[in-house]
Amino acid sequence: MTLETETEPASKHRDGPELRVKITKANHLTSSTRGFELMSEHGGPLPGFTAGAHIDVEVYLPDGDLVHRSYSIASAPDDEPYRYQIAVLYDEEGTGGSVFMHERAKTGYILNAIGPKNFFEMVENADHSILIAGGVGVTPILSMAHALTATDQSMEMHYAARSEEDMAFRDTVTEVCGDSARLYFDGGNPSKGIDIPGVLGQPKNGRHVYVCGPKGMIDGVRAQAEKLGWSEDHVHVEVFTKPEAKPDDQPIEVTIKSTGQVLKVPPQTPILDVLLEAGVDTDYDCRTGICASCAVEVLEGEADHRDTVLDKSEHEEEKLMCTCVSWAKTPKLVLNY
Repeated sequence: MTLETETEPASKHRDGPELRVKITKANHLTSSTRGFELMSEHGGPLPGFTAGAHIDVEVYLPDGDLVHRSYSIASAPDDEPYRYQIAVLYDEEGTGGSVFMHERAKTGYILNAIGPKNFFEMVENADHSILIAGGVGVTPILSMAHALTATDQSMEMHYAARSEEDMAFRDTVTEVCGDSARLYFDGGNPSKGIDIPGVLGQPKNGRHVYVCGPKGMIDGVRAQAEKLGWSEDHVHVEVFTKPEAKPDDQPIEVTIKSTGQVLKVPPQTPILDVLLEAGVDTDYDCRTGICASCAVEVLEGEADHRDTVLDKSEHEEEKLMCTCVSWAKTPKLVLNY
């Protein structure tokens, strides 16, 4: 998994431990996906992590800006790991983070990083776990498979790619999961890939599904799960990138309840950015709508929710919104700061 998140200096940004890691191995997992093994700059164990975790790595963009890119850890969870394994998909249409990792991050290169953090944690001691992965989204899912098989928990894994050549970690998945894994080669046509309704089946308490991959796959799983009657808290997803602003987004005004400040927010600008510039005391972290650190109560107005972490009851009953990605359906919002 790769998340698009920029470095921010604000003190309320809840970082993990600061790290300096050395690339000890770099190789092509597929023609467009590069794998990296990262170890501590001076040897010794790295901070422990749980399945689904990621680290934030500093990379340079073509214009020289230094930003963070978040990469899921694919290796087996460990309290004192000596290496993290990540994978990066080359995206020539992206902002340049993947270009840096493919073209400039060589063996021996030292990277500054933060983490690990985990916004995609597994439920402990579930009766059965269904793991669904597409493309490079296999990275956190593979770590989950490591954890489940190591503790002999009931699980199944479904992994789709365009072709055998495009399937990163194919041999590792087969080795770790054995008969519990099913591999799909759809040639780019999802209808020839994973049978989502058949894989999900009827919901049962204690049965959880985890999915990471292209947006279409994630949306498809969530839609089918809702149609089949799955509870939202039994369907866990992680996305690649933050949702894009909509072309018809209009300027909005945000009022801060405690101070009466009225902030004008232009389209294409995250509400969170304007809040921080105005000195509003707010937590935040992921900037992609997956952690809920920035969630705030909407006292007046109606939010246009674009996060993937809050459920319907949190949106509709608690009136919470994630200011890092969500927008407004009304010209004005009053937020409970």
